[in-house]
Amino acid sequence: MADVKEVSQMFEGSPPRLLPWTRPDGAPCYLSTDDPDGRLSVLADAVEGELLAAAEALLNETEVLPAGPGADLHAALRDVLRIAVSRGDRLPEPCDHGETRLCEGRTCCRVCRRQLYL
Repeated sequence: MADVKEVSQMFEGSPPRLLPWTRPDGAPCYLSTDDPDGRLSVLADAVEGELLAAAEALLNETEVLPAGPGADLHAALRDVLRIAVSRGDRLPEPCDHGETRLCEGRTCCRVCRRQLYL
């Protein structure tokens, strides 16, 4: 299975986005686009939001078990959810220029050079 770095070399432009679903064989799916408003980008955003909400609901509905695998799984889910939310909060808001270009391997605004994606 290819990693993100290997997949990045297959695409032009911005780095590919790992999608929140897999192929039927379990392999990861990637999207190569500079359009955050494209159909697949919007769908992936919605699915990611649903997955985060489901993880949060599961975390809130389950009790913390005494020490053991259940407690470790609960703590791991809590930590991963906190990291995902934190990373999402750090994403910059897109500017209003609507023109993108590649800046040092990242997608930036062509006008103000503001980084649009991490």
